[in-house]
Amino acid sequence: MSTSAAGAVDHTVTPEARKAVLGSAVGYAMDGFDLLILGFMLPAIGAGLGLTPAEGTSLVTATLVGAVAGGIVFGILSDRLGRVRVLTWTIAMFALFTGLCALARGYWDLLAYRTIAGMGLGGEFGIGMALAAEAWPAAKRARASSLVGLGWQAGVLAAALLSPLLLPAIGWRGMFAVGMLPAAAAYFIRKDLQEPPPFQKRGRQTGSALKLLVADAATVRISLGMVILCGVQNFGYYGVMIWLPNYLGTRFHFGLTRSAAWTAVTILGMALGIYVFGQVADRLGRRPAFIGWMLGAAVMVVVYSRLTDPAALLIGGAVMGFFVNGMLGGYGALMSELYPGAARATAQNVLFNLGRAMGGFGPVAIGTIAAAHGFETAIALLAALYVLDIAAMWTLIPERKGAALS
Repeated sequence: MSTSAAGAVDHTVTPEARKAVLGSAVGYAMDGFDLLILGFMLPAIGAGLGLTPAEGTSLVTATLVGAVAGGIVFGILSDRLGRVRVLTWTIAMFALFTGLCALARGYWDLLAYRTIAGMGLGGEFGIGMALAAEAWPAAKRARASSLVGLGWQAGVLAAALLSPLLLPAIGWRGMFAVGMLPAAAAYFIRKDLQEPPPFQKRGRQTGSALKLLVADAATVRISLGMVILCGVQNFGYYGVMIWLPNYLGTRFHFGLTRSAAWTAVTILGMALGIYVFGQVADRLGRRPAFIGWMLGAAVMVVVYSRLTDPAALLIGGAVMGFFVNGMLGGYGALMSELYPGAARATAQNVLFNLGRAMGGFGPVAIGTIAAAHGFETAIALLAALYVLDIAAMWTLIPERKGAALS
């Protein structure tokens, strides 16, 4: 833990640290913005290039596959070569291949561009979280991670607001060009950043970062616990967010505008949950904060599935979002304290992207159960996953709040 000469905990946030968090948050906003505008664009892309529905949805799959691969590769490289340097590469890769998407002539070249652009996206979360955690004082580490997590919510909201306005005017090719703008902003914010002090002191590492994730029995238990936590986090998020508009439309006959408004309130609840989580985790500890939010998520998904009044749905959606996605920002601080600097970004990217891959089954599972037993049953069964989450946190993850980063 960082301390002053008098031995007191250092709470000072330097301008360099603030810039590191801003650059990481903008990069993560780019991730959320890109994935959502792609969903808006699929019908127009399909019509413009004559794609089948399967080919259109495969563009999303290719982006996610690229993100998982990029997360692993760039996480390892950043532990070897530096956070800032590798983040610059990921931004450049994303911007270049997103721009090429605007020039695509057919399915196969667009598929290739989306896959490589996804690789650039994949490096953003873990490396940005490691950079933020290493740059900020230990006493405010969870708050720094939460600010990075808020970037995703900002990107999603921006995409939801801008896509309906811009897509009819500039088409899908123009939207891909717009998608390059967050990358350009992140590049210029980061261009003068220095590597954080823990990396500067350690320097480049030469061993295998992946081996450090399973270095001994204790670390294997931690890594198993983190895979469960990240898997449930992504499963719950994608399961709720993909099916929520459909649930509101089919059960309560909400039109598109009303469903979008109710969903936006849920997203705002998520953003508030992320911010508050950082405050609580820094004050009370990582385990109490995570377990508290997991309990809240387990209760609220059940409560929400039983609501019928529109006003109650609006308020309940915000509260459910507060807990379901409020934990997002906490993973950066948690994993930074659980793994050594030689594997810190690798752990963030590998474990969270494994969770993202597992979370990709959320919409499929929710849809299958909803078709057979109703959406209320499907969404309520998410509570069982949060109980599993609590068990994993309680038995596998130690408390290392404010630990000095090697």
